[in-house]
Amino acid sequence: MIFKIFDIENWREIGATLSRNKTRTFLTAFGIFWGTAMLAMLMGGAEGLKGMMKRNFDGFATNMGGCFTQRTTKSYKGFNKGRSWMLEVQDLEQVRRSNPYIDLSTMLCNTGGSVKYGTKSSAAQIQGVESDYFKILLPVVNEGRVLNHSDVVHMRKAAVVGKNVSDELFGSESPIGKYIEINKMYFLVVGVVSQTSEASLGGKLDNSVLIPNDIMRQAYHLGNEVGAFVYTAKPGHSPKDIEPTVRKIAYMNHPIDPTDEGALHFMDFSEVFSMVDNLFLGISLLAIFVGVGTLLAGIIGIGNIMWIIVKERTQEIGIRRAIGAKPRDIILQILSESMVLTAIAGVAGICFAAGVLELADNMTYDPSVGSAHFQLTFRAAIGIMAVFLILGTAAGIIPAVKAMRIKPIEALNDR
Repeated sequence: MIFKIFDIENWREIGATLSRNKTRTFLTAFGIFWGTAMLAMLMGGAEGLKGMMKRNFDGFATNMGGCFTQRTTKSYKGFNKGRSWMLEVQDLEQVRRSNPYIDLSTMLCNTGGSVKYGTKSSAAQIQGVESDYFKILLPVVNEGRVLNHSDVVHMRKAAVVGKNVSDELFGSESPIGKYIEINKMYFLVVGVVSQTSEASLGGKLDNSVLIPNDIMRQAYHLGNEVGAFVYTAKPGHSPKDIEPTVRKIAYMNHPIDPTDEGALHFMDFSEVFSMVDNLFLGISLLAIFVGVGTLLAGIIGIGNIMWIIVKERTQEIGIRRAIGAKPRDIILQILSESMVLTAIAGVAGICFAAGVLELADNMTYDPSVGSAHFQLTFRAAIGIMAVFLILGTAAGIIPAVKAMRIKPIEALNDR
C-alpha cells in the first residue's frame, strides 16, 4: 500500500483505527488537548498579567528618577543631626548645567489647598511644575492643553486642573478660559487632565491643580525652596548616573556632611520597570516549563497508544507485508495516525485557550487604558502547534519502526 494524503480510504482507515478503542483514544487526545491549552493559556496569561502590572505605571517615563530631602543623619559644622533642609532653585539649575546625562527635568513643589470658582470650592493638591513635567508623566488631556515652556518662563497665571476637580467646580460646564482662585490668586484654566496609572508625582492628577513652579513658590511664600527634583536620563544612561552630581552640588551648597547619604533620598523608576520585566520573565519561563511538562505527558500518551495499536494490528500488518506493502508504507500509516490525533487535539486545545484568554481580556478591559492583552499571538499559536506536531510525530516513530520490522510469517502465526 502506498500512502497518499488525498486517498479517502487511508483517512477512513485512520478513523477506524483510532475509534476501535474510543476511551483510550479520548484520554490520549485529552492529554494533548489539555497540554496545548495549558501552554497557550499560561503564555497568554503571563502577557496579560504583565500588561495589568504595567498599568500602574502607564504614562510614566521608564528611565525616570527623582530626589527629595530628608532630615540629616549626621552632625556637621556645628549643626546637629536630625535637621531639616530643602533643595533650592540655584542647586538644581547648577545640576542641569553640570550633568550631561539629564534629558528632561522638572522642579516640583506640592501642597494641599482649596480651589474656588464662584461659590464652589474643591480640596485639591496644588502642584508647582515646569513644562517638562508633562513629558515625564504623560497625562490624558481631556480638554484644552497642558502648561508649556512659555507659561513657565513668563510666569503666566495659567492652571491645568484634574478631572475630579473640574467636575466638582464646573460640573458639565467647560472650565477652559475661566478663572479659579488659589490662595487669593486667580489663575486661567487652560486644560483638564487625568491619569491612568496608580503611581503619581506629588498626588494623583485627577485631584490636582498644576501651576508654574515659580508662581507656586510665590503664592505660598516658599522663596527659592523646591520640594523635589524629577528627571529622566538620556538614552544609554540611567538615573543612577545623575545621582552623584545632584548629591555633590546639593551638599556643597548646604551645610550637609558629604557622607550623609540619608539626607537626600533618590528614586529610580528604571529599577522598578526592570524588576517588573524580570518578574514576568520568570513567570513566562515558569509558564513554559509547566506547559511543556503537561505537553510531554500527552506526547508520552500518544507513544503508548500507538505502541498498543501496533501490537493489536500485528497480524494485519503482517498480511500487508505479505501482499507487497513496503516498509515505507507501514511507517507512513502509523505516523499519520499519531499526527492526526495530535493535530486534532492540539487545534482544539489552542481554540479553547484562545476563548478563555478572550474572556479574561474582556473582563479586565478598562475604557481609560484599554486591553491588558490576555492574548495568544498567531505566531505563538503556530509555534505551539509546530512543536506538538513534531513531538507527536516523534512519539510515533518507535512504534512505526517496530511495525516495519514485523515479519509476515511471524505476524501470521501471532495469536
